[in-house]
Amino acid sequence: MTDHRTAGPVVSPVGYLLAAFAFAVCMTGTTLPTPLYGLYQERIGFSELTVTVVFAVYAFGVIGVLLLVGNVSDAVGRRPVLVFGLVGAACSAVVFLAADSVLLLCLGRLLSGLSAGVFTGTATAYVLELAPPGRRGRAGFVATAANMGGLGCGPLVAGLLSQYAPYPLVLPFVAHLVLLAAAFGVLLRLPETVVGARPLRTARPVRPSLPPEVRRVFVPAGIAAFAGFSLLGLFTSVAPAFLAEGLDVHNRAAVGLIVSSAFLASTLGQLLVPRLGTARAVPLGCLVLIAGLALLAGSLAWAVLALLVSAALVGGAGQGMGLRGAVGEVAAASPAEHRGGALSALFVVGYFGISIPVIGVGLLTGPLGLAHAGLVFAACMGLLAAASGAYLLRLARAGAAV
Repeated sequence: MTDHRTAGPVVSPVGYLLAAFAFAVCMTGTTLPTPLYGLYQERIGFSELTVTVVFAVYAFGVIGVLLLVGNVSDAVGRRPVLVFGLVGAACSAVVFLAADSVLLLCLGRLLSGLSAGVFTGTATAYVLELAPPGRRGRAGFVATAANMGGLGCGPLVAGLLSQYAPYPLVLPFVAHLVLLAAAFGVLLRLPETVVGARPLRTARPVRPSLPPEVRRVFVPAGIAAFAGFSLLGLFTSVAPAFLAEGLDVHNRAAVGLIVSSAFLASTLGQLLVPRLGTARAVPLGCLVLIAGLALLAGSLAWAVLALLVSAALVGGAGQGMGLRGAVGEVAAASPAEHRGGALSALFVVGYFGISIPVIGVGLLTGPLGLAHAGLVFAACMGLLAAASGAYLLRLARAGAAV
């Protein structure tokens, strides 16, 4: 049996940065439609529940890919899997260019989810493996920053282009196709990091696996990922509608800026992790996330824009701290030949956090209204984050007592 261990040091000291660029470009496409849902509602006509369902289709696409082929790059190599992901992202952009029905919107989101699912765990592992030995710590930040930064660029770029440039439902996706072409060229020039990689045609569906070494850290990491991603899911799905209906904010560039600020804060929050240590970053991130959820509840209850912006910044920072800490803990505990699969499993949990709570908000919007449905969401996620923090503290005390 071939031992699929990662290759040694990379020939170029900037290889991991180039891989992160491709990572960010792919993830940008997943949030590109966020400020555009209002325009699609005007063109096609559908309810707020439909918006959350269309959004959740993306998350289920991610989860499906991670469950079926989350660790396939450990066997066939990182590059061919990532190239396949870029092709899926390009197909998604083309579908959105032609979208004139809810079915096509769902198809575009599904293809976007498939590409993100292919990229998320594989690209994270690839960036870590491409980094020279002296920059492995920095590479952990670069990988998660590329993920969150790419997600944050999507609503910002689409908001600006749709508000101030012609063809608001065309130009954002054309711009993304250009960036995808550049990312494709970058990937073709990067080296493979998996020794003895098999041909892509030999790939078979294999569920993400958790080696025994990873299981102890995976539960708290997964809980933190679920709670943090749920907040981001709310901002990218129903926050634009709340800004329009509850706060009378209709400028799509402003909407995109507010939504992207949560992802920018996530990236900045990750910068704190090296000083805290990955083990401390996860419980502290949960505490900061609870504060962000409290601010979100206040903005929904009193319709205050400043509180919503503060919720994006504080909650995003907590999500970033928890995510980088979780990725660092899982990656460090994983053997090289199982790292891609373990990271994919972590993101499966995170993307369940994006999909399930957001659909719940959509279902509650009809009987309760958007603001009250958001309050229920904030309360549930706050309890979950608190439970995660308590679990982590108990785990830390148990470890200290040994």
